[in-house]
Amino acid sequence: MTTIDVRGQVDLSVHGIHAHREVIWNATTPVLYEHAIARHEARIGEGGPMVVDTGTHTGRSPNDKFIVREPASEGRIWWDGNRELPEELFEPLREKVTDFLAKQPMLYVVDAFAGADPAHRIAVRVVTTHPYHALFAKTMFIDPTSAEAAAFHPQALVLHAPALEAKPEEDGTRTGTFIVLHPTRTEVLIGGTFYAGEIKKSIFTVMNDRLPLENVFPMHCSANVGNDGRTAIFFGLSGTGKTTLSADPERVLIGDDEHGWGDNGVFNFEGGCYAKVIKLSAEAEPEIFETTHTFGTILENVAIDENGKLDLDDASKTENTRAAYKLEQIANAHPDKRAGHPSNVIMLTADAFGILPPIARLSRDQALYYFLSGFTAKLAGTEIGVTEPQPTFSTCFGAPFLPQPPAVYAEMLGRKLDEHGSTVWLVNTGWTGGQFGEGTRMPIAATRAMLHAALSGALDDVEYRTDDVFGFEVPVAVPGVDAQLLEPRLTWGDPSAYDRKANELAQMFRENFERFDAPSLAAAGPRS
Repeated sequence: MTTIDVRGQVDLSVHGIHAHREVIWNATTPVLYEHAIARHEARIGEGGPMVVDTGTHTGRSPNDKFIVREPASEGRIWWDGNRELPEELFEPLREKVTDFLAKQPMLYVVDAFAGADPAHRIAVRVVTTHPYHALFAKTMFIDPTSAEAAAFHPQALVLHAPALEAKPEEDGTRTGTFIVLHPTRTEVLIGGTFYAGEIKKSIFTVMNDRLPLENVFPMHCSANVGNDGRTAIFFGLSGTGKTTLSADPERVLIGDDEHGWGDNGVFNFEGGCYAKVIKLSAEAEPEIFETTHTFGTILENVAIDENGKLDLDDASKTENTRAAYKLEQIANAHPDKRAGHPSNVIMLTADAFGILPPIARLSRDQALYYFLSGFTAKLAGTEIGVTEPQPTFSTCFGAPFLPQPPAVYAEMLGRKLDEHGSTVWLVNTGWTGGQFGEGTRMPIAATRAMLHAALSGALDDVEYRTDDVFGFEVPVAVPGVDAQLLEPRLTWGDPSAYDRKANELAQMFRENFERFDAPSLAAAGPRS
């Protein structure tokens, strides 16, 4: 097993870690493969991906995520939406983590950046006990140049000890699992879970706190740009199609999940993609499928047999099987991970009720209404305990990652729409012909056809109908799409059942929106 002891190059004592054994700093992908295989923590699948099992935690643990309540930041934090950890409990828990890390035979350090715009990037250091998690961090964040690595000064620190469990009665946590952010120190503690997505989303939370202070709008969205220079962003929660729909062979991919919208346009926070791969189709999603059989990709909880053959259809471990891969593995990825201001803003929702149309055009106030509502269905496996689609409202399409109040982000979106005149679309990638269990999932080919029409401007001057219940505009016809699909009521066997369910969903929207003090925007929602 190749090892590189670089204690002279990176001094972990500045972080309170007095390691006396090996420290592996910014290791190459082959070295991290060697270590993971030698430690029996991974296997190599056909084509070369690293295949790992995340154990008990196969999804995020949002109920075990905390923000430290401390004087310098508490006035800007959204305490109604975040669990607090008293500041006096942070340091003892941090000492447990650093003591645990110091006792490990080997530590892995990854220095990288979050944010492709140099004016708004943050230098991130991840210290972890496992080569798999080091490779994940190396994959998901942006690599420094050799000169940048040599002069690296971390601005955010992730102390990652997945095998260490907290003691709730001592540490103030809910369970043994903890993801804790100290906003002013920009430090994250992670323990009690091997699910690597917590590393990625903890830094996303940091960016969601930091960037509004710099007048940059942070977004839980994917983004791409056409040959005509027209940029599109795709808001959406996990499982709604952010990754799949932005990886379009006819457009250049900027990124699949996290972006900022600043004065110069859109920029990716990450250097990689983290895609759901359950039942991934080589025909419908060829670019992503190719990455699952490529050296350097990490496959989480994907079934693999004794010969290294992968089975992407096997959900025996979880529905939330994942692939983490460098953005450059997508053939048409944007080398700069940046583009201009969006011409189109897409809000993706996976409607488990089968009520919303496959595409609708929103007014400016409707855009803010549906952004604040963040309606979708949580899909199986994305979070612990979710075994089938559950209708949910996750404000700003990312409530678990918002340190500040939702109004902060909604106001920023409103200003951007006013400044740049972007067209906003609501796209349902969920169910049609009935609710979950009765209808079918929206055909991805039809969704792609509608998006191509919208992004090209082909829907700018077509005929629209106004939805009787929700009030948004729905195109009467889209080239290449069955017209009946555009009017969900016609896809149901019992139109009266559709009407009842539509009114039920509209009432859910209205009740959810009561928590926002925004009467003018409430008028843009479903009609009573």
